[in-house]
Amino acid sequence: MEAVIGLLLMLLGVSHGVETYCDGRINGTQCYGALGGTVVLRLMDSTSGIHRYTWFKNKTVILRGRNDKFITNLLENRSSFTPSDGTFRINNLSRTDAGEYTLEIFDPSGRLLDPQILQLNIQAPVSSVLLVSECLSQGEMRVSCSSEGGDSPQYSWTLDGHTLTDAQLLSGNKDSNNITLRQDVSGQLVCSVSNNVSQISTCGFRFTDCSLSKGMHVSQRVLVTSQTQCTDPTTAPTSITVTEVSTVERRRNTRNLKALPSLKRWTMRTLL
Repeated sequence: MEAVIGLLLMLLGVSHGVETYCDGRINGTQCYGALGGTVVLRLMDSTSGIHRYTWFKNKTVILRGRNDKFITNLLENRSSFTPSDGTFRINNLSRTDAGEYTLEIFDPSGRLLDPQILQLNIQAPVSSVLLVSECLSQGEMRVSCSSEGGDSPQYSWTLDGHTLTDAQLLSGNKDSNNITLRQDVSGQLVCSVSNNVSQISTCGFRFTDCSLSKGMHVSQRVLVTSQTQCTDPTTAPTSITVTEVSTVERRRNTRNLKALPSLKRWTMRTLL
């Protein structure tokens, strides 16, 4: 039976609402807003000099104005429009806000100018990232990074502040969520998960060189939430858990733990 050392790091902080900005003055612009958050859309330079304008979605008029005054705002309970800079702010975004929006501007003679179309996409922000590492039999380290809450997550890795290289990877790539590090690779490993409206990183945790485990099966877990405020990884609070092993295994594992300089003495007492 193998001893498994599990290391769990959980950091908590203060969360803030997600606000995104998009310049929709160019026809065909793709805009992104966070589910439950706020998006600020630049629809025009300003309403000054514009005789009449209408902004609609699927033939439903959202905003209508004339001569520097807006007449209709269908979303007035959770939005605001600033005529001086042509920005439309929508709060408490929902999935139903996604879609194609069209702005029509008319000159004083009633002639329609070129319409402007923007596509608003709503994504759920990444809410947490879980990093799990495991030392393999030949000293390699298998690491997986998983996320919750985010639509279309993208993954990236750094080691000691630098992007992982092929020379450090036995399998996987720097853009995948599962990688295997070669023997003798150690340092401050960071997994970042992002989409178009959010990004969360595991703050950086210094992982032990698997060659130091002396045959023991070592695994580590790092959990970071959207409320995390990163701290110095060398001073972050940790807890150690150990699976139940036989008396013979306890004696053998105690000898093995003495060869691990990165583990504290109280960790060995936990095993006894």
